[in-house]
Amino acid sequence: MKMSKLFVQTLREFPNDAEAISHKLLVRAGYIKKLANGIYTYMPLAQRVLAKISNIIREEMNASGAQELTMPFVQPAEVWQKSGRWQKYGKELLRCKDRHDNEMCLAPTHEEVITSVVGEVVNSYKQLPLNLYQIQTKFRDEIRPRFGLLRGREFIMKDAYSFHTTQEDLEREYEVMGKTYTSIFNRCGLETTAVQSDSGAIGGAVSHEYMVLVDTMVGENDVFYCKNCSYSANSNHAISKLPIETTDGGFDKEEIVDTPNTKTIEELAAFLKVNANCILKAVAYIADSRPVIAMIRGDKEVEETKLMNVLNALEIRPMENNEVKEFLNSEAGFISYRNVDKSKVRVVFDNTVKGMKNFVLGADIKDKHIVGANLEEGIEFYDISLVKEGEFCPECGKPLYITRGIEVGNIFQLGTKYSEPMGACYTDEKGQLKPYIMGCYGIGVSRTMAAAIEKYHDDFGIVWPIEIAPYHVDIVPVNIDDETQSKVAYEIYEKLTKEGIEAVIDDRSDRAGVKFKDADLIGFPIRITVGKTIQEGLVEYKTRKDGVMTKLTPDEAIENVIKYVKKSS
Repeated sequence: MKMSKLFVQTLREFPNDAEAISHKLLVRAGYIKKLANGIYTYMPLAQRVLAKISNIIREEMNASGAQELTMPFVQPAEVWQKSGRWQKYGKELLRCKDRHDNEMCLAPTHEEVITSVVGEVVNSYKQLPLNLYQIQTKFRDEIRPRFGLLRGREFIMKDAYSFHTTQEDLEREYEVMGKTYTSIFNRCGLETTAVQSDSGAIGGAVSHEYMVLVDTMVGENDVFYCKNCSYSANSNHAISKLPIETTDGGFDKEEIVDTPNTKTIEELAAFLKVNANCILKAVAYIADSRPVIAMIRGDKEVEETKLMNVLNALEIRPMENNEVKEFLNSEAGFISYRNVDKSKVRVVFDNTVKGMKNFVLGADIKDKHIVGANLEEGIEFYDISLVKEGEFCPECGKPLYITRGIEVGNIFQLGTKYSEPMGACYTDEKGQLKPYIMGCYGIGVSRTMAAAIEKYHDDFGIVWPIEIAPYHVDIVPVNIDDETQSKVAYEIYEKLTKEGIEAVIDDRSDRAGVKFKDADLIGFPIRITVGKTIQEGLVEYKTRKDGVMTKLTPDEAIENVIKYVKKSS
């Protein structure tokens, strides 16, 4: 490919609306163009990267025994109504009507469609197990699209669905997919960590996310992990063992006391001279239009995904001050659970509250708290708290550490969540109808491209893993009008192309500095520069990853490129 013909526009400055480094570099290096908020055109460079990721996925999925198909992007409401998700799925589901006034939606996922298809085709246990996958565009109407391709509205995803007759067979396929995913990401040049996670809107009892651990601040999730054992989990799923410590407030009796100007836990603890873990904190929410109070120890924070799962809610938000008065008849900062109408307000207690005694509690009166309070009998407890770094691993008891991660893949054990309500059944050995036991396995193709940039970049631009780089090598004649430089550069280009190496020759008449900057920005793994040293029979050979530059003969440079590329393939 001649650089003069490559459909790319590099920019001098980063876009103003970009926060993530992947978003900044994808735009500035000419990989994507914004059409609307969260919706992008994939330019030729990006298309080449996406094609390589997709091909790796296809090869590994096919090798695992899965079969590829393509399902509709526009789906009728009927299949979603059968599964029960038409009403439950949030506003991310973009609903519309066709000219016949039929309700439709743009696919955010394909569980309903694949269950419907298999339900019509597979009717005997002899046809199972089965794993079907696709690489398809999806659309989720995110309320706040951010970080470019990491949280866009339209995106490319590989999703696979498996069908089984037993839970044991599902678990076997789950393990197969886990190994397949590790192989896929390794081949993409990405090291991933499989962490326990929340199943979210997909559902299912068991799920893992494949996370690229990054140093940038745009990692979507905190990942807690143990250095002593294999435990790792997304913050929305992580659990821990707390240090052994007293949670007895030490008050002799229960009474209401004045606590002026103490709306925060820190202010209250200092005023009453108690530890924060001796305060029972009330956090008020609106979940699917219903008021909720989460009761949690004062030194802990609510993990809202866990709370949503306990409530079986789709959306949750903090309660406004006026709503605290309306629904709880209380004051923000002084809320108690004791006086609310339990038929109208759901109260959820965190597990950390269990051992608390003689604690501090809001009195539902401004500037007043109850001290010496104790729990009533019959309270149910749930895990709704956010783990903190330094708390102990639930498996081995050693300290937990925290890092940031970007999810690039996920696997779920769905069970019969979709097959049962949709009536998708097979006939077993005894002639009885049974719902399929299902698994679901997703990879964000466009997210993987962005995650690779978040992981591999420097001050000059993208540092692609060679396995998914758009081109392997950039050949730069310093002066294209110099007959010798141009001749040697084209000879290198033609020889590499014949060897199957994906090469670009920068035949533009721009200054060498412009060419070098574009090469680093775009992220070509190798650059061969043909300049004045060609008079000595030498060219400059530079690898983008380590920045090492050596002077070689043209034949030596060609040989090095071939070895480098073949080694990575």
